[in-house]
Amino acid sequence: MQRIPISIEVLETLDAIDRRGSFAKAAEELNKATSAVSYAVQKLEEQLDIALFQRQGRRSVLTPAGQLILTEGREILKASSRLADKAKEIATGWEPRIRIGVESLQSYSMFFAVLANFLEEHATIEIDVSESLLNGGWEALEHDRVDLLVGSPGPVPVQKGYRATTLPPADLVLVIATQHPLARLASSPETQVATLTNLRRVIAHDTSLDGITRSAGLSSEGQRFYVQNMDQKVEAILAGIGVGHLPRRRIQTHLDQGRLIGLDSNQTSPVENFLAWKLGNKGKGLQSLTKRFAEALG
Repeated sequence: MQRIPISIEVLETLDAIDRRGSFAKAAEELNKATSAVSYAVQKLEEQLDIALFQRQGRRSVLTPAGQLILTEGREILKASSRLADKAKEIATGWEPRIRIGVESLQSYSMFFAVLANFLEEHATIEIDVSESLLNGGWEALEHDRVDLLVGSPGPVPVQKGYRATTLPPADLVLVIATQHPLARLASSPETQVATLTNLRRVIAHDTSLDGITRSAGLSSEGQRFYVQNMDQKVEAILAGIGVGHLPRRRIQTHLDQGRLIGLDSNQTSPVENFLAWKLGNKGKGLQSLTKRFAEALG
């Protein structure tokens, strides 16, 4: 295999010359002799058989070929720096990647605010977020598709080696769109029970792939309309397709603006939910995130 002459060191040299405008100033920044900087550039030019710099007054300016090498090279320098940072984090117990399953009942604004704060301190850690619903989150944790669950509903599966912290319950509200033809009857105490029996129920699919899904038994009466996630469920109900339970924290604006009507308070259903991870996961990043989520959401 032919040896590639463009090393990290020579890319750093080209970068310094381009930013500082001269070989002498680049040498000063790199703590090298000017002759060493000149030799590195000359050697690369000979190996590639191209000119990398040209003189413009007192400045050394990259040729088009040199500019191409440096533009691509700077991406390599960034990748090299990230690689070194990740290696250091792994050596000190900080994992390079954390996969998080967030229950769709949660408030995403608070969830992402916690992650933004975390990444300000640990910019090299890669975060992979997926949405889960009902049993799907627990299944993802069991099969190592996620490292951390945020807001998954109870009960916590037993004898699975999980550690779980209780979060405040999600307040589910049975709602109907104001524009629905039966909204007035559904919201009236005298006609509500009879009307709800005939209304289509909007249900979000459980994200479980293997187990028995909870969504299959969420409604035993009337027609059903299934969607893939909570955002689709909100939009389907707003469109007047049917009624359904939605987390109050996700729809409070719609309630305040009169686009949705909350039905009888007896239909509200607080749902206990949890922050959970496997006991064997000792990563410092996971420990830091669980503490931050517990403080922010608890």
